[in-house]
Amino acid sequence: MKKVNIETTLYVYDNLKELPKDVVLLMEQAIEAREKAYAPYSQFHVGTALLLDNNEVITGSNQENASYPSGLCAERTAIYYAGAKYPNAKIVRMAITAGSKLKTTSEPIPPCGACRQAIAEYEIKQNTPIEIYFMGETGKIGKSNSLANLLPLVFDKSSL
Repeated sequence: MKKVNIETTLYVYDNLKELPKDVVLLMEQAIEAREKAYAPYSQFHVGTALLLDNNEVITGSNQENASYPSGLCAERTAIYYAGAKYPNAKIVRMAITAGSKLKTTSEPIPPCGACRQAIAEYEIKQNTPIEIYFMGETGKIGKSNSLANLLPLVFDKSSL
């Protein structure tokens, strides 16, 4: 048996004021997208904004369905739209914000596992890391320089 240690690095900002101005603007677009979420069942609203290398910004919000598996998270809504509309563009940066209508979310909320896998697919496809910023409604903001920090043991096409 061999022991394997996996390390990851995340950065945490205390609030939006600590972020670079261009990241604040992207997070503001994610916040606006969060307000457009359709989440009548969970009351958990998520918004995402992607900055592409062609300077386009794509937003997405979570869309629920009474048949739960039929809904789609904000991150995947934005990523798949970006892939459909700008198939050759690279995702440079992603801003994610999540909030509950039932309580205040003040801790950084990272992407779910399914979204991490979708982000991984695009990061591998474009062969360039994607900066990911994530937060609740208020408070601290987490930053990862690459999806690899959030999903260190990635499942990709080399496993097939």
